Amino acid sequence: MSLVDTAVVGNVDTHAIEALAAVGIAGSFIAAIVWVLGQTRASISSIVAQYVGAQKLVDIRSLPAQTIGINVALSFLLCILTVLFTRQIFQMYNAEGLVLDYAVRYCEIRAFGLPFSLFVFTVFGVFTGLQNTFWPMVISIVGAILNIGLDVLLVYGWEGVVPAMHVEGAAYASVIAQIAMAVLALGLFVKKTPFSLRIRLPLNPEIKRLVALSVNLFVRAAALHVTLYLANSYATFYGKEVIAAQTICFQVWLFFAFFIDGYASVGSIISGKQKGAGQYNALVLLVRDLNKYGISVAVILMGICFVFYRQIGGLFTSDSFVLDAFYGVFWMVLIAQPLNAIAFVYDGVFKGLAAGVTLRNTLLLATFAGFVPTLLLCDYFGFQLRGIWMAFTIWMAARSGILYWKFRKQYRQAS
Repeated sequence: MSLVDTAVVGNVDTHAIEALAAVGIAGSFIAAIVWVLGQTRASISSIVAQYVGAQKLVDIRSLPAQTIGINVALSFLLCILTVLFTRQIFQMYNAEGLVLDYAVRYCEIRAFGLPFSLFVFTVFGVFTGLQNTFWPMVISIVGAILNIGLDVLLVYGWEGVVPAMHVEGAAYASVIAQIAMAVLALGLFVKKTPFSLRIRLPLNPEIKRLVALSVNLFVRAAALHVTLYLANSYATFYGKEVIAAQTICFQVWLFFAFFIDGYASVGSIISGKQKGAGQYNALVLLVRDLNKYGISVAVILMGICFVFYRQIGGLFTSDSFVLDAFYGVFWMVLIAQPLNAIAFVYDGVFKGLAAGVTLRNTLLLATFAGFVPTLLLCDYFGFQLRGIWMAFTIWMAARSGILYWKFRKQYRQAS
């Protein structure tokens, strides 16, 4: 959704650079909130998968509804806080003038989609825990198609029928798509899973483990948010053309991440089932295969982007200053993709194994011993956008290296 918002908004006739920059920082903030609370998706998926492997699914029949209730309640609270302090939040990102105004308008609208997004994320976690990725795919495709159509209609308008709404149109398009996905997810959850949405007491005994795992993943996601905040804050400080170029780079990076995340999700749902069944030799083989597939897909995507290097930038903006900044660092975004694939696969596997402490400590170390020092050093030497992506590369190298070493150490005997 953010990728489509970026492409559509970046080509408006009025203040396109400011709009692109605003959607970039506001979109990354919204994404960070969803990622933080969305970690319960990984938690519920892991626990459900382990009970599927142990063939004891009846023992957690009350858990999904309780998890959904907690998640949606938290998302309403965050929605209110976001709306109340939106301007102050983006002032911390060094946004000012039109960029600040557009970011505030966009985020205030997008915030109302948070409860729907978190509901959908939690339902996805239940489905993937049940080893079913088909219905999450259907819901995602419906939401994506609806968002694309509404983005074009609401941002550019339809003369005499729908007024052009600029940045607000992109935000409304996303929220409407999120509501539609939530309605579809609700119906499919009721019809296609063995669980009920009725919240029953007492709390399921597994709620304690789910909360503990989620808290560790919350801390991990908060560290991830620190990375995104610093990257966008520094890019905004360097100028509107730089944050606009950073927005394009990051949205392409996110597209790669979510594309390869399919293999990470497979790692999560199957590793959880294998752990529940005690099949550790199969787990090692699974990780080997997922790494091969993930790296292969990353290399293919990287090759396609190099072939259409110039055309990709043109999809998002026609401003020559923004494009010059983008082309100067886009190659850095691309060459890091195979490394990213390894990190995402191990992320998924460790989530399936419910190893929240390992994931938390890995990201804390990668962020505060890798990303932050690299960013500060590069800023000191005036590398600007190149420095931001050097820091991102170091960050991903640390994540993939630590998790690779940890998995090899823990499961060496099985291999």
